[in-house]
Formats: sequence, structure tokens, C-alpha cells
Amino acid sequence: MKNLIDLHVHTISSGHAYSTLLENIAFAKNNNLKYLGISDHAPMMPGSAHVFYFNNLAILPSIIDGVDCLKGVELNIINENGDVDLSESSLNRLDYAIASIHTPCFEGKDITTTYLNACNNKYITILGHIENGKYPCDFDKVCAYASKTNTLIELNNSSLKPHSSRVDANIHMPKLLNACKNNHTYVLIGSDAHFCNDIANFSLVEQLIEEYAFPKELVVNYDMELIEKFILKKAKLNLK
Repeated sequence: MKNLIDLHVHTISSGHAYSTLLENIAFAKNNNLKYLGISDHAPMMPGSAHVFYFNNLAILPSIIDGVDCLKGVELNIINENGDVDLSESSLNRLDYAIASIHTPCFEGKDITTTYLNACNNKYITILGHIENGKYPCDFDKVCAYASKTNTLIELNNSSLKPHSSRVDANIHMPKLLNACKNNHTYVLIGSDAHFCNDIANFSLVEQLIEEYAFPKELVVNYDMELIEKFILKKAKLNLK
């Protein structure tokens, strides 16, 4: 099945990524990607962009060099309440938001409660890399609640790479797939690209999807109707 979208993509504005916006767009175009997301790390991540950067993304055209560009952010979940590091007024300017736990930005112990609370934030479209064993959660509870709130669960390809800083993702992602399958929870594969050549590289996740016979109909990347429902329509309803 053809992949249509990659929403977890960073530019040099994240502080530890290595491609510009136009380099990312050029790579996406050359690889026939229909939708490209701009999801730089939110301000609490060391070295990342100031809040003004995210507020000003609205100046960018929706289509750049033939590629549909969605303006987003990878938020830092900062506590068990599910609070994040951009205000509602800033999130209101964006098309979507990924919410993730990153070590420098998070204080809390109950990870399951953290993710459940994050799902209640209408601006959060996707929970990012929850397969990280450093922050274990009850996948079944999180996936069941994500289904109720129409929050997508990310399957992060970079988590499965040998050099990933995330703990035992190769062990935890099959469990996450099973929880999503049992709860009919929709997923979005993300590259988490920090260099343009990695955009839409979903090879490791797709191997697991095949190995564990995960239903393709739950993968948003392959279906325009699901992209419209969970991403484009949600942006129109909640934002602006």
C-alpha cells in the first residue's frame, strides 16, 4: 500500500536536526509524498525554537512546490496532568500536534495517567513514541482511551533503529500493535526524521506490521479518508 503522509519530521529549527524546510520539501516531492508535516520540537526542548517560530508558521503557504505542507509541532508533555509547552493560543494557529515525553522536559511517574490526560487535549492529534520502555505505560488502557478521543497512536520508525535512545522499543512495539488491534485504535506511522533522507522511511515499522499481521485498515498513512477524518477534518474543527 502506498504511503501518503509523514507528520513526524524535524527541521534545523529543532536544534538537533540537519535539514532545512525546503530540503525536506524537495525530498518529499521527489518521493511522491502527498502530505508533509512540519513538527519541530516545542520550546522546552533544549536548543529548539522559540514560541514565535510556531506562531509564525501561519505565513507559510499550504502547498509548497507541489507538496501539501501541514504546520505542526512535537509538544513536550511536562507532567502527569498532560500539560504541554505551548499555549492554547499558539496551538490554535497550527494544523496538528504530536505530544511526546522527552527526558529533559518531563516530571512525573504515572505514565499511563499522563497519556490519558494528554488525550483530553483537543489540540493533540497524535501521541508520539509511546513504545519507549523508559516510560512504560498500560498500552491497553491508553489505546482504549485514544480510540474514544480520536487520538492517533504513533508507530515511530526511529525508535526501532539500533542507535535510538529509546529503551527496548523493539520489544514494546509488538505489544503496542496488539493493544491497538484489540481496541481498534488507529495508528499513524512517523519517520521522526531529523535529516531529509529519512522522511517517509517506515521500513522497520512496516516489517513489524507484516510480521504481526496488524490490520492495514487501522493505518492512517495509507487511506485518504482516514487522513481527512483524523487530521484534516480535526484541524478544521478545532483550529483557526
